[in-house]
Amino acid sequence: MIVAITGATGTIGSAVSAHLKELGNEIICISRNRKLADVYWSPSEGLIESESLNGIDAMIHLAGESIGERRWSQNQKTKILSSRVKGTELISKTLAELDSPPEIFLSGSATGFYGDCGSTQVNEKSPKGNGFLAEVAADWEIATKPAEEAGIRVTHLRTGIVLDPQSGMLKKILPLFKFGLGGKLGNGNQYWSWITLEDEVRLISWLLSAGIQGPVNLTAPEPVTNVQFTTALGSALGRPTVISVPKFGPMLLAGKELADELIFTSTRAIPSVPLAGDFKFKHPSIDTALNGILNT
Repeated sequence: MIVAITGATGTIGSAVSAHLKELGNEIICISRNRKLADVYWSPSEGLIESESLNGIDAMIHLAGESIGERRWSQNQKTKILSSRVKGTELISKTLAELDSPPEIFLSGSATGFYGDCGSTQVNEKSPKGNGFLAEVAADWEIATKPAEEAGIRVTHLRTGIVLDPQSGMLKKILPLFKFGLGGKLGNGNQYWSWITLEDEVRLISWLLSAGIQGPVNLTAPEPVTNVQFTTALGSALGRPTVISVPKFGPMLLAGKELADELIFTSTRAIPSVPLAGDFKFKHPSIDTALNGILNT
């Protein structure tokens, strides 16, 4: 297949690109960096070199402003939303107008769509929740409408917390846990829907040929509470996890709204669509996942 990818230089995008290349696919990198780009684009300006996309078999759209790297000022929240909506609208309209459009469009989204669900399990049929990230995810998915109307099969990749020692949340907290300074956050009862980077990549690759459209939860089948996650991480590292971090700590560091939605919101998302399609997770449980990625 010829697969075009936005966000191909990011953690997930670069891993997806490498995996698909190993399987014999041709990758077209869509980037704002002309030195790295096979196809240049500028979502904020509505520019993309669309002629180079004619004849591709699939589009994987992963680009977007980082959600957790900066405090959520109003300006940063606008960047987070517009980078996803404008970028997705540009890709979607471009694909719809191609003389030879792709059959498949895998477009990024997030489990933030469900908002705070407490201990209630949610799946791909569950309704949108409340909060900034729920609104972002919903608008992000709506932005694929032009491609859907053009008859392209669109799949929304509702990704959870991606576990990778070299990036993201796990990279940030590993030093503390290695020194025995890790512990639960708040009361620790909030559910985290997670997936290893390896399974994220395998699942995206699987979706290219699975014939599935609509929302798909890219999460492991066993979401865990923060207490369970903390215990499993301490066990994998052979370190104690007796420290409890009160809610005001992360709120002071990251800001109340960001901390509430990224750290303390409880989302117990189940990947019902992949499971119904007999997708086999390499790391279905948090213990096998953390032992597998930290002790290899």
